[in-house]
Amino acid sequence: MSILNIFFLVAAIGVSGYFLGRARAKNVSGGDLSKLHSLPGYAGAYVFLWATIPSVLFLAAWLMAAPFMLENTVRTGFPQTEQDTSENNQNLSMGMVRSLAGGLREFSVDERLGLPKTFEEIGPKLNERGIVLGSNGQDFMIDAAYTLIALQDKSRFWLTVIAITTSFIGAVWALSRIAIRLRARNQVETIILAGLIAASSIAVLSTIGIFLSMVAESGRFFASVPPMEFLFGTVWDPRFAAADNPGATGQFGLIPLLAGTIYIALVAMIVAVPIGLFAAIYMAEYASSRTRAIVKPLLEVLAGIPTIVYGFFALVTVGPLLRDISAQIAGIATGDGASFIQAQSVLTAGLVMGVMLIPFVSSLSDDVITQVPASMREGSLGLGATRSETMVRVLLPAALPGIVGALLLTGSRAIGETMIVVLAAGVAARLTLNPFEPMTTVTVKIVNQLTGDLEFTSPQTLVAFALGMTLFFITLGLNVYALYIVRKYREQYE
Repeated sequence: MSILNIFFLVAAIGVSGYFLGRARAKNVSGGDLSKLHSLPGYAGAYVFLWATIPSVLFLAAWLMAAPFMLENTVRTGFPQTEQDTSENNQNLSMGMVRSLAGGLREFSVDERLGLPKTFEEIGPKLNERGIVLGSNGQDFMIDAAYTLIALQDKSRFWLTVIAITTSFIGAVWALSRIAIRLRARNQVETIILAGLIAASSIAVLSTIGIFLSMVAESGRFFASVPPMEFLFGTVWDPRFAAADNPGATGQFGLIPLLAGTIYIALVAMIVAVPIGLFAAIYMAEYASSRTRAIVKPLLEVLAGIPTIVYGFFALVTVGPLLRDISAQIAGIATGDGASFIQAQSVLTAGLVMGVMLIPFVSSLSDDVITQVPASMREGSLGLGATRSETMVRVLLPAALPGIVGALLLTGSRAIGETMIVVLAAGVAARLTLNPFEPMTTVTVKIVNQLTGDLEFTSPQTLVAFALGMTLFFITLGLNVYALYIVRKYREQYE
């Protein structure tokens, strides 16, 4: 039985328990609901929670632990020669076993009996079902794959039995506890509060876990590359080790990537902030309700366009357009006709990214401005101020903390963008003040360094975590500064 079916069965038991709990609460009250400590709905929710939560928690724990336990069991059956190899080789072999097990499941039980027992012969059979395996497999992996399938089937069987049994027992136990003085409401609210705390804890712990993982891997990188060389280096040339030079590590200067990130984000903000703020001011204060109902959804459509589409737009339209315009200008000015704006440049990426960021600025700023108390707007107008004076002297200062938050979100979005930069600005890590030339960003190089067949042991790969730490501290600094601005002006205008 699939996990989804198990979940639906548990949910069905929970829903049934809900209605049974309500009915039992009404029965024990003798028709006088005022005798009950909690309403029948709380009794039903009490049964529902006890029927579902223990079973779901068990499912989650089993699904997390079972793969490791099953694979460790399969590994113990590997030949001794394989067990004597390195952990990386065993992991590769286990990956091949998982692929084989997934391929064998495409065959019925009877069909598996007729399959070859050698890796060389079973490969074509799997290819007929659209399953392609590597050529470095060994015969023992076939037996290991069958063992893994058998263990997975047994695990799924017991998972189904225990999960459904747990759900049923929880429902029956909760139903047996329903009485007139049962504090079902208090217990339901306690469980919900615990769930809210758990959800908040997961968010916080996830952030901490991500940070610690980056710190650990960054530490491995800085063990090979001095931190000062990384932080203040002006050359990005992560040479990969070659056969004639196995010890090559290259140069990992952060400055070109950081400069490109800030430069492109700055150009994007210069485009997005004025247009977005003016659009927000217009929709919040000057546009009619009918115009607002039409314009705002159309403007927010931009936020739903995938960034890869913006990248293609920059690559095939904006970049060539800027290049051709610059060639025409150069032809008129000098007669040369050579374009001074490259198709892939900081300007191209900044313009397209700015267009993408407009709905973030406008929508958020519009919502913030409209949330300013109407009494402030009406008081200003009543004292004789014009709508423009009211906007500049009353509404914008009052909405400034929210607008700063909107700009912070926009800046973080610009710093973290990747696809637009790849297609519109290229991947060349260089230092230049000329916005008409290509540059690249930190996020682009993170993707570049983590793609390929490199192991996570070389500086060329581990540098991605150091770059991630850099972005983390940049956004942290932006958040701290924005918090300072928000608190300063909130105290002033509250």
